[in-house]
Amino acid sequence: MKVAVLDINGKDTGRKAELSKDVFAIEPNNHAVYLDVKQYLANQRQGTHKSKERAEISGSTRKIKKQKGTGTARAGSIKSGVFRGGGRMFGPRPRNYSIKLNKNLKRLARKSALTMKANAKDIVVLEDFNFDAPKTKNFTAVLKALDVQDKKSLFVLGASNNNVYLSSRNFKGSEVVINSELSTYKILNANKLILLESSLEGIESNLSK
Repeated sequence: MKVAVLDINGKDTGRKAELSKDVFAIEPNNHAVYLDVKQYLANQRQGTHKSKERAEISGSTRKIKKQKGTGTARAGSIKSGVFRGGGRMFGPRPRNYSIKLNKNLKRLARKSALTMKANAKDIVVLEDFNFDAPKTKNFTAVLKALDVQDKKSLFVLGASNNNVYLSSRNFKGSEVVINSELSTYKILNANKLILLESSLEGIESNLSK
């Protein structure tokens, strides 16, 4: 599969980038994508939720009324969850929400997500670029040239580039990552996937193992 390579002004350079069929043109596996996205979201959860149960509440331990003859249910502690100020019954406790998936499934999910983007023609290949200094207006010009200023976009670099990364931080809808940080969730969450030329080799080598 060949895709035109654009420059940062959005103009066609006249060159074509070859996208591997083993990565960008497979039969998508929807269940693998579902599991990988589920894992990503589950791993974001802190799991630090906690409420006090009756054993953790401060209060008297005396029996608050006699057992029989009151015409109401028996009650032994003011700390019971049925009373105001009592402990919560079956409340949340700290827990780890993370789940594990094998590498082959995660690799299949990422290839499926990339294939979906390629089929929808939502992949743009951009020639490598750099800024002399971190400036938001420079990154704004790139977004406007690619007509993605009002869309969620994911820029994938071949290697860490501090100037480009810092220039992009003020944009909620745009994110800059390197090819090793690419995840199924990030691919699907973006309206446009913008791959720099230098990132293609890394993406294909990571997913062709």
